[in-house]
Amino acid sequence: MTDVSGSAGRTSVLPPLPEAPPAVPEAPPAVPKDRRALRAVARWTAAVVAFGVLGSGVAYGITEQERTDVPGLSTKSDGRWDYPALVKPALPAGAALPYAADNPGMIHYADLEQLLLPAPAGSVPDPTLKGDRSRISTARFLQEFGTDYRIPSMRDDLAQGGPLQIAARGWTMPDGTATRIYLVRFHSAGYQSAFTTLYLSNAGVAPRVLKDVEGESALDEDYDTGNGMPHVRHDVYVESAPTGPVQVRHAYLAAGDIVALVVQSRKGSAAAVPFHQTTILQEQLLG
Repeated sequence: MTDVSGSAGRTSVLPPLPEAPPAVPEAPPAVPKDRRALRAVARWTAAVVAFGVLGSGVAYGITEQERTDVPGLSTKSDGRWDYPALVKPALPAGAALPYAADNPGMIHYADLEQLLLPAPAGSVPDPTLKGDRSRISTARFLQEFGTDYRIPSMRDDLAQGGPLQIAARGWTMPDGTATRIYLVRFHSAGYQSAFTTLYLSNAGVAPRVLKDVEGESALDEDYDTGNGMPHVRHDVYVESAPTGPVQVRHAYLAAGDIVALVVQSRKGSAAAVPFHQTTILQEQLLG
């Protein structure tokens, strides 16, 4: 396993991936509450994963599509950015598609960097997210959550039952809009679902407080829920007024063994159109 979290040598809370969806063993005595919950959710989701892949024959990658055809985004003059044409990530020889019946862990075998949305034209790269092959540390990923009270538990679970890799890309546009996208790859969809359910799921309001958010972030009611991919779950949030100097929009995308965090912010207010466009295109890459 490639260790980007600085946790080499530590014992994983969760077991390595077997041939079938993982069955997490009973927790030993005196395990902290959050990790007991993480394993419990993993056991529950393993069965869901097994049934979810049956009959899934969705093609992997991006179908050829004009930007004007992206659902929810009408014309090229509505504030959208000029992204490069998206291409299907390359798969290793003999690797299964992520949602195929013979891939019960819903694993994306493509290189994680290829699954990151490329930056649009006119953008300036974020120098803090320029690691080798876009890999970053767990500590850098957790910086997005500011001073959220669950950071210690998240850090512990990511270290001991941790992801295989974390990759990220960021940029700033001429109008000052900053975008950062993180992809966290787990051992299987069961592990991803357990972590997401424990830390990144909520109803109505955002489960975690991101940095630069001074108030509350609520579900983005303007995001077109019909424009996503069938195997990608999205939870899209916008910082409610009154905001601080910067308004933040963000989304969690759960797709097989990967959970993505898309963050976009701008001084004053962050426009909805480029954020929705960015999130939709990242959904397509993961779907």
